[in-house]
Amino acid sequence: MELKRLTILIICFFFMTNLNANLIKPNKQLGAFDVVKLQLEALKNNNEKDLGIEQTWLFAHPDNKKVTGPYSRFRIMIYGEQYKHLINHASHKIKLITNSPNTYVYRIEILTKNKKLYFYEWHVQKGSDESCEGCWFTSAVSQPVDQGNTI
Repeated sequence: MELKRLTILIICFFFMTNLNANLIKPNKQLGAFDVVKLQLEALKNNNEKDLGIEQTWLFAHPDNKKVTGPYSRFRIMIYGEQYKHLINHASHKIKLITNSPNTYVYRIEILTKNKKLYFYEWHVQKGSDESCEGCWFTSAVSQPVDQGNTI
């Protein structure tokens, strides 16, 4: 199982460093942690075409997509006050807070390029879209908690 996770993370890394790569779609090979890592790497390496935001959108829970609307609205939301710190951030740390068979909750530490620290709570749940029954999707991301400047 660990070899599979390492392979997936390597694929994610190469995707994020290759601007012409195809976007990764939800699939049963990705665990809850993998989905969060994939989305954070995508946002960290977002480009002028907003491929990082588009990659993140693919893993938004189908129920959330009903609320946020189409990708164009999701993109605007990510650039808004609540989530703008995720775009092109310097680094992130992922810590599991709690989990159950169908839900994982992570504490995400984001360090921005201007050395400000923010915490988010990131919820991942099993769900389904047209092509992936029982896949992991992000169901909620909290408002950021500003921790101020770091050294």
